[in-house]
Amino acid sequence: MKKTTKLIVAFVVIGILGAAGAGAALYFKQPLPAKDGKHAPEAAAHPKKPARYVSLDKVIVMLRRAPGETQAHYISTDLVLSTTLEQEKKAKDDLPMLRSVAVRALSAYTMSAAQDLTVEQYAEQLNSTFAATYDKDKLEKPFSEVMIGKLIIE
Repeated sequence: MKKTTKLIVAFVVIGILGAAGAGAALYFKQPLPAKDGKHAPEAAAHPKKPARYVSLDKVIVMLRRAPGETQAHYISTDLVLSTTLEQEKKAKDDLPMLRSVAVRALSAYTMSAAQDLTVEQYAEQLNSTFAATYDKDKLEKPFSEVMIGKLIIE
């Protein structure tokens, strides 16, 4: 055989081996079949409920004045509650109560204390305050987390 023919045959063999290797890799990467013979997707093993978001807008709170301070300061925030489709209505029904609890929690701050906190610390404070309120009333909390959508300290 000529040298070029041997080279072409070698490239064809390498191509076939590469294709076989790729096919084997795809075959072994497939999920294992379920007992009924159908493929079970990995997401079905751990079903995740779709998140829904309920907003609690325009929570405006006057801050406590420090001794000797004459100017009034306030916090304005928009809260976002992460809930599920099943609990969305209950979360919406609880918004007036949640507004009252948020106002009570945030009104305890002075301007200097409010400026020292981060957004994450405000969210933590509100999450723990809401959880304590639902625990006190022995009710199930209809949302998993409170997030800060907007925060203005003036």
